[in-house]
Amino acid sequence: MYIIPRRRDVLVLTAWLAPVVWEGTFSRDILNAHYMQKNLVTGVVTFAVKKYVQFIEGFMSSANKYFLTGHQVNLYLFTENPEQISHLHMAPENHLFVIPVQNHSWWQDISMSHMDIISRYICSQFQYEVAYLYSIDIDVQLFEHIGAEIIDTLVGTIISWQYTARCESKSYETRTESQAAIPKGEGDFYYTASFYRGSVAKVCKLTRACFKGVMKDRENGIEARCRDESHLNKYLLYHKPTRLLSPEYYWDEELSQPCIIQVKRMCSVHKDSKK
Repeated sequence: MYIIPRRRDVLVLTAWLAPVVWEGTFSRDILNAHYMQKNLVTGVVTFAVKKYVQFIEGFMSSANKYFLTGHQVNLYLFTENPEQISHLHMAPENHLFVIPVQNHSWWQDISMSHMDIISRYICSQFQYEVAYLYSIDIDVQLFEHIGAEIIDTLVGTIISWQYTARCESKSYETRTESQAAIPKGEGDFYYTASFYRGSVAKVCKLTRACFKGVMKDRENGIEARCRDESHLNKYLLYHKPTRLLSPEYYWDEELSQPCIIQVKRMCSVHKDSKK
């Protein structure tokens, strides 16, 4: 209803009729007006543990400026040392909640526990406070506005290299002994786990299913090729997203930029670029 497919150089509609959002395929004014009337609160979950605390200020300042500007946003920051978080100036419509999280010995354990933590907090807190929930990696910065065009029931973000010369093959888990295995020849797009979202009910189901798969793999002595991202792709294969975001919404700066990428709204920050 609100998508205006003016682009002819990219895919704007999936085989299951879900819109793929690119610059030039929507009217932000129309969408903002629509969602402003609903007076919805949106939640953003991000994790800053160990060395990733260095990215907090850059992420928060850019999200505060560009993410759903004018809409009510609750930012939930999980960190192992909440007392070390300095005061961050937030826009009037934004609220920051700093939540302590357990310190794991290995970063892989931290990464794989994200899904479990999110699902548990949805049940205990988030479902009472927000209508939609977004999970975004802390080591990113926003450079352009990300608005109401991203709001839908279940949304996946297509990974950057899908539209570059590096699109040699999808990184699906193929080992049948893994719960994340995707049969050969199946799969629609490859989605990044760095930015996914939906209604709180849908995100709860997604995170629970993915964490269950992670733990089942661990019991069987196997780790999926891309850990929780592999399980995310397995889930979205059989639970189709109602909206897809193009790589404009999470671009890898290490890749050369093809002409179809007209704007880079959010980009990863190189881990070695900050000490």
